[in-house]
Amino acid sequence: MTGAGAAAVRHYDRAIDELLHFRVEVDAEANAALAESPDFAMGNVLAAYLGLLTTEAEDARTARARFGAFRRRIDETSLLPRERAHVSAVQALLDGDFLTCGARLADITVAHPRDALALAAGHQVDFFTGDARMLRDRIGGALTAWHDDDRHFGHVLGMYAFGLEEAGHYDRSEEVGLRAVELNPRDVWGIHAVVHTYEMQGRFGDGVRYLDARTPDWSTGTFFNVHNWWHYCLYALESGDVARALAVYDAVLAGGRSCMELLDAAALLWRLHLEGSDQHERWRALAEAWPPRVAEPFYAFNDVHAVMSYVGAGRIGDAEKLIAGREAYVLEPRPGVTNRDMTLRVGLPVCRALVAFGRGDHAGVVDLLYPIRHRVNEFGGSHAQRDVVQRTLLESALRGGRREVARVLVSERIGVRPCSPYNWLKQAALADALGDRAAAATARLRAGELAGGRSPENAIVGPPE
Repeated sequence: MTGAGAAAVRHYDRAIDELLHFRVEVDAEANAALAESPDFAMGNVLAAYLGLLTTEAEDARTARARFGAFRRRIDETSLLPRERAHVSAVQALLDGDFLTCGARLADITVAHPRDALALAAGHQVDFFTGDARMLRDRIGGALTAWHDDDRHFGHVLGMYAFGLEEAGHYDRSEEVGLRAVELNPRDVWGIHAVVHTYEMQGRFGDGVRYLDARTPDWSTGTFFNVHNWWHYCLYALESGDVARALAVYDAVLAGGRSCMELLDAAALLWRLHLEGSDQHERWRALAEAWPPRVAEPFYAFNDVHAVMSYVGAGRIGDAEKLIAGREAYVLEPRPGVTNRDMTLRVGLPVCRALVAFGRGDHAGVVDLLYPIRHRVNEFGGSHAQRDVVQRTLLESALRGGRREVARVLVSERIGVRPCSPYNWLKQAALADALGDRAAAATARLRAGELAGGRSPENAIVGPPE
């Protein structure tokens, strides 16, 4: 706590608690700590992480200027080793090097497994880089240093549950996530981990019931309100209840302003777009919110959802302009800048595929997405979020007559999630394309049974009720 007075330490402690709860008050507490002690090392570190991990370019610029001024003011040799290690991790992040930042935070965790900030910041870095193994093992490697009566043990379990889910350990993820929420009912990340687990298992009924039973705990007062509502909408779409999903969209998602909230909105509308429901007015409003957020390259995952929005709104020219800017960006040498590699390897192919889909060039979509389908994790997000890319590939394979590719993709999906109505509807569409009416009817019947008697095909494809 070098450079901190007693009041600053109290604010910092509260800020860490707010951070682990994903509550909006974290910013106020972090700023209050620095108002009390401007050269408080860990206070400046925390403020920098908060600015850099929003994926907002403007926040990053502010963090870069503020942290640079802090480093120029102090004698870093006066800092303790762990403080210097955090400063080094922040600097890597400021330089655009997510991977080095994550590695330095992992080193801190080896020496100090109970450093909650190192765990939380590292966990978010792993999420933004799509590293499922580290999402699991960064937290798992620290877990035995924590105890049941630790104030934030539940939050550590919540992070671990999400890592387990992303790494495919669904039974264990559910068990750990439920325990995290039992310890702290307002742990929105723990709730989010359980919700992801149900999504990956195709247990959309369990997911809706889980969220309904805990609505006051996750629906207000945190940075994650909109995202958890997005998960609620995914469950509604899986059951064929488009009206419910759109009602939530209009009440919650349509008002989003951060990149994270805008991309949730785009990902939901694109799922409808893939099924023939265009939602032009909703797309138009969403597309208008993106330009200032993607005016400069910062995070490829955001770029993809901006392009989604432009294509959905019929603004192909804006989508192509963004792509041209990113093509120029990746041509410049940027050693160690993680986003450049993300953009080059995944972001640009996906953006180009979205434009191709908008133009009806389904062969082009398949040619762009099929070769990268097993590494789309490289540009971040979760399995549930990246599924929109896989669905785009599948839809174009069906529409473009690439039946062998479509068969492989549908077979993979049903093998992993046999209780998904969507997967069986795509099996039906493939059977129709092959002229097998009996198999198509059987698949549609299975989809209807899984959706609880609702006709998911009609509900998903048709206009909002």
